[in-house]
This record gives sequence, structure tokens and C-alpha cells, in this order.
Amino acid sequence: MKAVGFAGFSGSGKTTLVERLIPAFKLRGLRVSVVKHAHHDFDIDHVGKDTWRHREAGAFEVVAASDRRLALMREFERPAELSVHHLIAELYPGVDWVLVEGFKSSDLLKVEVWRADAGKPARYPEDDFIAAIATDTPDRLPEPTVRPVLDLNDPDAVAQWLVDNGGRFEYETERYA
Repeated sequence: MKAVGFAGFSGSGKTTLVERLIPAFKLRGLRVSVVKHAHHDFDIDHVGKDTWRHREAGAFEVVAASDRRLALMREFERPAELSVHHLIAELYPGVDWVLVEGFKSSDLLKVEVWRADAGKPARYPEDDFIAAIATDTPDRLPEPTVRPVLDLNDPDAVAQWLVDNGGRFEYETERYA
């Protein structure tokens, strides 16, 4: 399995890039999973549904499954800061690529998504885990870099760069177990 993070400030285009990379990987015959950092109050359940009622009754975990989908919801009694490695360990082992959105401070190799018009600083000058920068304005990068600069608006080229450099993104599960 290979894993790559996508880091950048809100509004930089991380979600759009990841969304567009998924079909680009699938066209190459690759199975993709996504890990997304969410705000503490997010919910995928709906008030009144059976699974919601089970959680409200105090279940630690609720698994809902059909012949097409599986969802696991886990309730923590106290706030728990899970690392990206905890979440990757939860994934199905037969996946080719894990695309991680968020977790910008993790020790996972990442592609920084940066837009000059967003007015936010770039992370690559201080983050050794940034492997490449995806941007729509390469001529406006705040500092020169030897890292690859990818076209944010060409997800197929970004996917190809990742596939071509896949060895760099090999995820060593046992290292984080």
C-alpha cells in the first residue's frame, strides 16, 4: 500500500484535488481509500435512525453493513486525538493507495496544495515531509524550491507523478503498529 497526504489551508483545493485524483487512479486499475481529518462534531448518522439510537443508548461501536457498504462508528468517552497511522490501520488491507486529506503536521509524505490567491503562507519551506507542491500559480511560489511543482488543475498529471514515484510513498504498516 502507498499513502500520500494532501496538506494546505482551508479553501486551497485539497478536497477538489483528492476528489479528482480518485477516478484518475481508478482508470489506472488502482483501488483507492481516503482518510479525511474532520472537525470534532462531524456526524455521518441521522437522528432517529437505528444506528443513531444505538449510539445514543451508549454503544461504543456500531457497524452498519449491507451488500454494498459498511460503516463503522465509534464513540469515544473522552476526546481522542488519533494519528493518521491509527486511521490507516483501520483500512482494508487490499488497497493500492491511501489519499490522506488534512493531518498537515503528520510524518506522512505530503503534497502541499497552495494557491497564491488564498493569501496563506506556504508550508514547504519548513516541512520536510512535503514531497511536492500542487499549485495553480507556480510563478508566485513564495520561495524557490527543488521539490516538484505540479499543476493543481491537472489531476491526471498529479496522479501520474504519484504513480511514477510510488516507491517514495510505500507505507510500512509494521513501522506504525
